[in-house]
Amino acid sequence: MRIDVLTLFPQMFESPLSHSILKRAQEMSLVEIALTDIRDFAADSYRKIDDKPYGGGPGMVMMPGPVFDCFEHVQKLSPEKGRGILLTPQGQRFDQAKAVELSKEKRLILIAGKYEGFDERIRIGLGAEQISIGDYVLNGGELAAMVIIDAIVRLLPGALGDEDSAKDDSFSDGLLEYPQYTRPEVFRDMKVPDILLSGDHAKIAQWRKQQALERTKKWRPDLLKDSDKK
Repeated sequence: MRIDVLTLFPQMFESPLSHSILKRAQEMSLVEIALTDIRDFAADSYRKIDDKPYGGGPGMVMMPGPVFDCFEHVQKLSPEKGRGILLTPQGQRFDQAKAVELSKEKRLILIAGKYEGFDERIRIGLGAEQISIGDYVLNGGELAAMVIIDAIVRLLPGALGDEDSAKDDSFSDGLLEYPQYTRPEVFRDMKVPDILLSGDHAKIAQWRKQQALERTKKWRPDLLKDSDKK
């Protein structure tokens, strides 16, 4: 998989991409992540990529020219055209199902905005899918891009080492994850549930499913949309 990120601040990605699973996935050639600075496509020597909005109002809006030129340049860097994604609060809410869907793509092009948003012609002209990571406002799309990259890359075959790891994660089956325990068996008078020490894998699996269901009912009842999970 190849992931291109169009951003005004490529330096923000250096640390997240240089550690843990994301680093290993790149070293194993499971994913190629390329960063392109939108400012490199500014039309003037001041590298201006934003301007005041028509009609007045606070803040600055990203101009269409540099974004279009950057996107079209990046598209040509690979024979795979890629699925364009505009990171914006107006987009579809990002969730685990969307992460799974995107992880099956051969190439993604993420466009991170800044300031008061994009000129509307960027949304219209590029025809990119719009995605939001939540109902709140960030200073820009860089952190949203990092969240999406992290969620997607860990789903790529071989990224986690253990192929079953991602299957048990919260939201992977529409439920929160069941409680997990490790050594010691007793810590500050809190004991590991006996069922987990029984060695009966069928009963353990049943217990875990029930715990996941109870947790979801308590903390995220909104996830229980399917009648067979209620």
